[in-house]
Order: sequence, then structure tokens, then C-alpha cells
Amino acid sequence: MNLLNRRQRAHGKLTRTRLATRVLLSTFASGLLAIPAHAVVVRGRVTDALGKPVPNARVQLIEKGQTAAIAFADPSGAYEIRSADAGRFTLLGSAGGFLPSIGHDFYGGATDVLEQDVVLSAVSVQQAVSVSATEIPTPVPQLTAPVTVIPGTALTTQVGIIDNIRQMPGVFLAQTGQAGGVTSLFIRGGNSTANLVLVDGIPAEDVGGTFDYGTVTSTAIDRIEVYRGPDSAIYGTDAGAGVVTLETPRGYTLKPVLNYSGDAGTLHQYRNEVTGGGTYRKLDYFGAFSRYDTSNALSNDKFHVATSAANIGYSFNGNADIRFTIRNNVAAQGLPGAYDFYNITNTAKQGDQDLYSGLTAEYRTDGNWHNLVRYGIARKREQQTQFGNVGNPITYNFGTEDEPDYFTEYFGNVVNIRGANGYTATGQVAFLTGTDDQSSNRDQLYYQSDWSHSPLFNVLFGFRYDNERGSYNNAEYLEHEVIQRTNYEWNLQFQGEVKGRFSYSLGGAIEKNHLYGIAGTPRIGFTYVPVRPSSKLFHGTRIRANFATGVQEPTLALEYNSLYTQLLEAGDTEAIEQYHIGPQGAQRSRTYDVGVDQDILGEKLVLRAGYFHNIFDHQLEGVSSEALAQYFGIGTPCPPGEGSGLCPLPSIFTAYVNSLAYRAQGAELELQWQPTAHILVRGGYTYLSTVVLQSFASDAVAANQGTPTENPNIPGVPIGAEGPLVGARVFRRPPNMGFTTAQYTRSKLSLTFLGAYASRSDDSTFLDGLTPNFDNTMLLPNRDLDSGYAQLDLGGTYAISNRLTVFMQGQNLLNNQHIGPIGYPSLPLTFRAGLKVRIGGD
Repeated sequence: MNLLNRRQRAHGKLTRTRLATRVLLSTFASGLLAIPAHAVVVRGRVTDALGKPVPNARVQLIEKGQTAAIAFADPSGAYEIRSADAGRFTLLGSAGGFLPSIGHDFYGGATDVLEQDVVLSAVSVQQAVSVSATEIPTPVPQLTAPVTVIPGTALTTQVGIIDNIRQMPGVFLAQTGQAGGVTSLFIRGGNSTANLVLVDGIPAEDVGGTFDYGTVTSTAIDRIEVYRGPDSAIYGTDAGAGVVTLETPRGYTLKPVLNYSGDAGTLHQYRNEVTGGGTYRKLDYFGAFSRYDTSNALSNDKFHVATSAANIGYSFNGNADIRFTIRNNVAAQGLPGAYDFYNITNTAKQGDQDLYSGLTAEYRTDGNWHNLVRYGIARKREQQTQFGNVGNPITYNFGTEDEPDYFTEYFGNVVNIRGANGYTATGQVAFLTGTDDQSSNRDQLYYQSDWSHSPLFNVLFGFRYDNERGSYNNAEYLEHEVIQRTNYEWNLQFQGEVKGRFSYSLGGAIEKNHLYGIAGTPRIGFTYVPVRPSSKLFHGTRIRANFATGVQEPTLALEYNSLYTQLLEAGDTEAIEQYHIGPQGAQRSRTYDVGVDQDILGEKLVLRAGYFHNIFDHQLEGVSSEALAQYFGIGTPCPPGEGSGLCPLPSIFTAYVNSLAYRAQGAELELQWQPTAHILVRGGYTYLSTVVLQSFASDAVAANQGTPTENPNIPGVPIGAEGPLVGARVFRRPPNMGFTTAQYTRSKLSLTFLGAYASRSDDSTFLDGLTPNFDNTMLLPNRDLDSGYAQLDLGGTYAISNRLTVFMQGQNLLNNQHIGPIGYPSLPLTFRAGLKVRIGGD
């Protein structure tokens, strides 16, 4: 009996123990099952760069340097990964045949469901993704138009960004002067004002498109993206030839990090830069400041620029965040002028203050509906100051002996100028600088709503409002101009990809512009992959085609100097009717673009080739003061002994009218070879054929309303003094351009060789009527006037430790003095060396 009781009691205890164990296990299991309801859920697709799913790809969720969770993609490439804790995460993707993919860090809240796609590449740990092309993040190989991305790491030893932008096909940069000199970008033959420039999504060019790359430093630039082709279907006015995007870095380290860089070099170069950043829970932050000084190689040409920037983001949860960015650039430079035309440096200075800032809010729903609102401002001011008169004075009497009207002009020394075409001219030229100031301000409100139904179909709607203001003041000529414009734009865009073989993009915009009214800009493009990439020889072919249109408003300076306005003020309505002169209107562009990307040795050796055909019409063209006197009678009686006709008015240099049309077509080739992980070689060539189809000067001559402009010492050779003539090439667009890049990278040592090449190009001296006799003896024939050049640069870094790096940079190794337009000697061979120090960080 006792034994039985003991067994019963033991059985009861065992039953209770089992029951308790089951309850505990059940409770624990319930807890485990309950975790996902309070977990970060990250899901998306793993694809290659063309959009083909990568099944069985491994996806790791990294938190604080540790793997928080792992998932594998299903046959469709879809994955879902969960973590019990909120925090900042990074996704790592990997699969056979691809390099590991390192994503950008992001915040995930305890109950957030996030969409994060993973794109794998065989040649890069971060596949280049473009936002500027369509405003929807898209891997570059799926784009229907050519885009080149320059990572911020390529700017490590650079002061500015000019030399790196030269490392892509279809672009040409012209710098008038040395460091800090005005630098203009021409994309595929388009005007330099036809490129929209975005800084963190905020339009940064002056009202009407003018942007000076010469004062932009490499400080706080995470990447540069250049879209070659009109994109007004997305951005409206000013995107008539291309779009350039500059992005500010974000803080990403768990611990605060501080970086210092300092260097010095020839021509009294000094540069100091400090950057810092990090993350703290839902906050990421980055800030930077730098200053660069140089004397340049000419007297009165000192240049300094100070850049400050900040990027601060806050995530309310994984799907809602707000971001503030600001970039401020303050520069001052001497204005020595076109030294080769004067043999004297002018004593003038230009100051620039450029500020770009924006506040962006984004929200994404579980159904892949994304909304964005951005308010951005641009505040740009420029002052030009003349410190006394320079040169040789000549006094003229535009009146009579009884009632004299004296005017004194200052000229440079007697010089002999020689063009690259062999023509020469000898004489003196008047200085044109004075004292003035101008401003260009813009406030923009942008709203975007895009929805992704599937990879096959994405739709975007956007609305943009611009409030633009500008002013120009010149006390000497009693000028005070103030303008204001309000523009509205609505755009609709569709895009998608089908099974990693076919991608499409189509859409358009309707803009209501303050000056030229309503304009429509459609766009359509596609890519097709007949042969998918593989390791086999010549396996990997991508074909693309694109049609797009662009529209551009005039700059403030061109609007101030409208020919129509000048004729109205002169009461010359007869000339308005005779020459069909109207108010300034929209400048138009359209392009047809086809291309092919061919893998030769897998993705280690890739050839890219393209053909483009652009038409730029209704472009604004300058009519010189001499032509105003000749054709329209806008002038002043010539002084005694200088002729019996009219001479140009000293207060009017050029007036502008929509009379220019030209064609720009050509071919682009680019070859990229990466034989090992440590070596990368790139090279490219662009052939550009431009021809003027219509111009005011040629049409006036053809209508027997005038005579072609000539240099009396070079008779029989018509010259486009202020613009190209019909049948000629457009100014400052060389027909042959090329680049080479060679990089060698190891754990401690990195070397980069850059080469940029250009053939001779057409141009003008723009010295019509600027001699002591107001004649054209200092004009030279346009054809091949500017020199061709080869510019070679070499830079390198060596990491002494994880915290200390030394670097050097040599510019213009061939000491070429003719890289810029005629009249402007280029910066000679220069050398800089310095060190970088890193404090803190992960």
C-alpha cells in the first residue's frame, strides 16, 4: 500500500511536472510567435542589375556590426527578414557569381514593415542607382538614357570637381582662366545654360540655367550623377540638354567620427577641411567645412573659397522621415581678364555667395505608395568690383568742338594674338569690366507621389512650383533691373521592367512658364537585353533607345538685354516687323538616342557605344552693338575722323533674340576593363558634329540687309563675332573629345591617373568694335580658333594606419597653357601634398 501510494504520488508529481513543462513551453512558443507582431519586418526582392530575380540569395540584417537575422530569397527573388529590436540596420546580400552587396543604413521601428530591395553586381559591392533620371531609384543598367555616376571616393585628392566630370563621354568643360575661373559644362553639344543642376534635389543654377563649376569644391560631395539628354519631362525648364546632381553625404557610423584633411602646394595653395558625422538612434547627422586658397599664376588673380555643408535626418519610423540639407559656398577671385588679349592684368574682383537648402519629408505605406514633399531655396549673389582704371587711356569727343562730349576708354598694351588656326591679329583691346552686382533667388515647392504595383508597373505624379527673383545693378550706366517669375509644372511618369529583359520609361510634363506660357515635354525610352550577362565571351548585350524633349527659359542677363525690348525703347517698330523680332520665348531641344552595352569578357571588359541626334532651336543669340548700329540704327554718331555712320553705344554691348537653331549629333564610345579587384581602367571617345541651321547674322546678310562681319586685315573671310554663322560649328564644342582613367587600389596604397583630351574647336575672340578705332581688326576666323589639348593628372594616397593617410595630387603634368578658350592662359603644372586624420568612428 505504501508502495502504491508512493507510485501514485510520484505519478501525480510527474503529471504536474509535465503539465508545468507544457505550459512553460506553450508560453515560450506563444512568446516566440508573438515576437513578429512587435518586430522589424524587412522585405523586398533580390535581383541583378537588370532586374532578374536571384533565387536562394542570402540576405543578412546587420545591427551594430552583428548579424541580427538571416533570410534566403525564394525562386521569385522575394525575401522577408525579421528582428525583434528596433534600431539602425544595414542589409548585406550575397549569391554565387556576384560580389557581396552592401546597402545603405536605415532605421527600423519595433512595428515597422519596410521595403528594401537588394541589387547584386558582379563588379561592385554597391550597384549604381540613379534617382535623377526618373525620380524613382533605378539601377543604372535599367535606364533608357545614359547616366554616369562618380562616387565621392573618386574626389579624395581633388579640390574641385571639374577634372572628374571630364571623365565621361559626351561632356566638355570650358574654363575661362585659372583656379576659380568661370567654368561652363556643355553636354552633347547643348548650351552651357541648358543643364539643370541639383544639389540634394534643389535647383542650384541661376534663374535661366547659368552655373559656374569653377567655384564648386569636392567638400561634402557623396556622389555626382550626370544624365546626358533632355529631361524636362521630369524637371521642366532648364533640363534642355542634361541634368547634373550633387549629393551631400549622410552620417552612418554608430559612433561620432571626425575627419581632418590639410594640404599645401605650389602657387601658394593651402587647403583645410573638417568633416564629422554619425548616428544616434533615429537621428543621422553630417557636417563639413573647408577653405582653399591659391595665388594662381597671374598677378591680381588670387582665389579663395570656403564651403560649409550639413545633412541631418530624423526617422519617425522606418517609413516616415524628414531631412534637412544646406550647402553654402563663399568665393572671391581676382579678375585679371583675358591676359593674352591685353598683356596687362586687370585690377578687379568678383565675389560669389551661393546657398542651397532644403527640407524634405517622405512617407511610404505598406502598399508601396511613396509620397515626398520638398521645400528648397537657392540664394545666389555676385558682385564685381573694379579697383580703378587699368591700361592706356584714350579720350574721345562724341560731340562737337563747341559742345564737346568727352569719353575716356582704357586699352591694354599692343599684343599679337594667334589662334590655333594660324590666323593672327595685332592691336589693342578695351577693358570691359566695371562695378555691378546681381542676385538670383529661387523658392521651390515639390510634391511627388509614386506607387509600385510590381516590377512591371510603377507610376509617378509630380507637381513643382517655382518662385524666381533676380536683380541687376550697375551705377555707372544707371541700370537697376528687377524681375520675378512664377512657374508651375505637372508631370506623369510610367516605368517598369519585364523578367530582367525589357525596361521601359514614358511620360511627360506640362509647364506654365511666366515668360513663354504653356509648354509640353514628352519622353519615351526602352532597354532590351537579347543576351543576358554571363562569364562566356561576348555574353551580355543591352540595347537602349530614347526620345526626349527639353525646354529652357532665358537667363536673367539675357532677359535684361532682350532685342525686342531695346527696339521698343528706341521706338523702332518698323525693324521689329521687318526682322520679325518678338519677345523672348522658350528655347527648345529634342533628342533621339540609341546605344548598346556589350560585355566582352563577362562584366570585366565592357564596351558601351551610343549615337545621339539633337536639335536645339529657338535658341537665344547675341546681336552685337556693332550689328545694332548697322541693322537697326541703335548707336551714336561716330566721332570726327572715325567715319560718318553710327558707332556702337558704349552702354550696350549685346542684345539677344530667339534666332539661333543648330544640330548636334555624334557618337560615344566607352571601354571599361577590370582585370582584377585592384585595377580599373576606363577610356572614352566622343565624336561631335555641330552645324548652325539658322542665325540672325547670316539671315540678315542673306536678305541683303547688311554685310558679313570681317576683319579688314583678313578680307573675304566671314566671321561670327558674337555667335556662329549658318553652316559653321557651334562655339566651344570640339568635334573630338576623350578621357582615360587608370586606378590601382590596395589596402594601403591607391593611385589614380586621369587624362582628358580635346581637339581644336570653333570660337570667337568677341573683340568686335573694341579697338581704339572701333573696328574689327582684333577678330579672328572662327574655325578651329581654340587649341586642342591633353591634360594629364596623377593622384595617390597611402594609409600609414587606419587613422592616418598621406596623399598627393599633381595637376596638368604636361604643363599645357592652352586648355581654356583663346585669350585665357591655363593653370600650369601644380603639385599638392597633405595628410588626412580620422578620429572616432566605428
